[in-house]
Amino acid sequence: MVLVIVLIVIVVLALAAYTFSEMMLAHYEAAQLNGRQIQARALVDSGVESVSLFLAETESTRLAAGGTYDNQLQFRGVLVADDLDPALRGRVSVVSPAMDEEGKWGGVRFGLEDESTRLNLNALLLSNAESASTGELGNLTQQAGGSTQGGTGPTTSSTQTTSAIQAIGNTGQQPSAALSAVTGLTEDTGRQLLMALPGMTEEIADAILDWIDEDEEPREYGAEADFYSTLQPPYAPKNGPLDTVEELLLVRGVVPQLLFGADANRNGMIDPSEMQDAALLQASFPDGSLDRGWVAYMTLHSKEGNIDAIGQPRIYVNTDDMQQLYDQLSSEFGADWATFIVAYRQNGPSNSSSETPASAPGQQLDLTKPGTEQGTLTQVLDLIGKNVSVTFTGDREATNLASPFTEVGMGIYLPQLMDRLTINPAAEIPGRININQAPRAILMGIPGMNETIVSEIISRRSAQPSEDDANRQHETWILTEAIVTLDEMQALMPFVCVGGDVYRAQVVGYIQDGSAAARTEVIWDASSEAPRILFWRDLSHLGR
Repeated sequence: MVLVIVLIVIVVLALAAYTFSEMMLAHYEAAQLNGRQIQARALVDSGVESVSLFLAETESTRLAAGGTYDNQLQFRGVLVADDLDPALRGRVSVVSPAMDEEGKWGGVRFGLEDESTRLNLNALLLSNAESASTGELGNLTQQAGGSTQGGTGPTTSSTQTTSAIQAIGNTGQQPSAALSAVTGLTEDTGRQLLMALPGMTEEIADAILDWIDEDEEPREYGAEADFYSTLQPPYAPKNGPLDTVEELLLVRGVVPQLLFGADANRNGMIDPSEMQDAALLQASFPDGSLDRGWVAYMTLHSKEGNIDAIGQPRIYVNTDDMQQLYDQLSSEFGADWATFIVAYRQNGPSNSSSETPASAPGQQLDLTKPGTEQGTLTQVLDLIGKNVSVTFTGDREATNLASPFTEVGMGIYLPQLMDRLTINPAAEIPGRININQAPRAILMGIPGMNETIVSEIISRRSAQPSEDDANRQHETWILTEAIVTLDEMQALMPFVCVGGDVYRAQVVGYIQDGSAAARTEVIWDASSEAPRILFWRDLSHLGR
């Protein structure tokens, strides 16, 4: 019996030792995994800082290093933490949505996403008739280019019935007809920009505009406090700028499937677990345009610096100081161009059709004469093909000056004018859309666009044009390459650009053996010398 008891005690002790060893091994492995997860988060931090440093470089330096759009050397699997064991090395990648040749979302790329490829919701109200009078969407407001530190907004379940998806998909999914290029802007411009989004309806578009405008008067199909007060629980509309895109879930008619699409983990592809939701959406949107939802088309942060190619402020041509304007223009372009532009500002365009020299050598303008309302430029293109009647100092009769800027040879002078002149005194211009990178759906919503123009732009554009191609550095390349007429370009100017200064990407830090990974979505504002982070969201819970 003693021997049996001893054997039992030995077995119990052995099992206890084995259990203790297994527990210690489990804790050891957990500690290792936790340490690697912490390292993965640190890798993300390193990746975010490296992007900030890259954006702090000049545009020329960035382009020489491969640019921001698709730069695998700079943004793909960059080694951050080395190790003798290759499996334990820490790397970081920076990824953004890719686009196919038709201007539709497809896959991912290693680079940054220009926020100007998205529709700026907080700038929608600026795109109405008030901005038509200025010729720029850049009536800068803090709400249109504001920043948000963290915060994810409201979250809701992704469950949605088939009937609801089909009902939404069967109404209003096609963009409204583009405005004529010569009719100008209307108060429905904000609605038109929203209506280009797949699945958008007039009811939802007006409800979104009512949510962000300051008044309590509902639009034709909109909703204000009288509707939201009937809900359980009741709440009031924002009547102000959005803080996050997810806030739209509070707007009447906006459901998670429309806002987030089928790509629930936001990895740029439809995974097996997402196939069911994708099938429901693709029944109404077979082109996959809504796989990523409206969040792929919307932003609150897009803007561009009002500076030239070397980072200097542009010359503000609508200034009241004619002497200063003439000095700046003559120093930049010479006396002939300076004389014509200042004469235009002082007198406005002339109805005379006589062909006269573009300048009058030896004659001087009266630079004490102020600019006139008729001579206020709504955009730089106003100078093309116009004549000016001006009375020089000491003359009794007016002289007709023909514009040195004709429709012939625009590719020579227009890049210079676009680079150095501005009609907007603001340092930053929010909300304009990058025609070089924006998806087809966003382009189709721009007033003045049509299917032919959009298809031509997509087929010819370069996502990141070379610095050597001066024409492609400005949105007027579609004019100089005869995709649009001068009248059409003038209608498009308030809405389009070829690049902004705010960027978005997902930064993924990972251990090479796949044991740990972290993922973060970040928005950088590179409009100043020291880029700053506007938005940071941890996506690690969604997986690598």
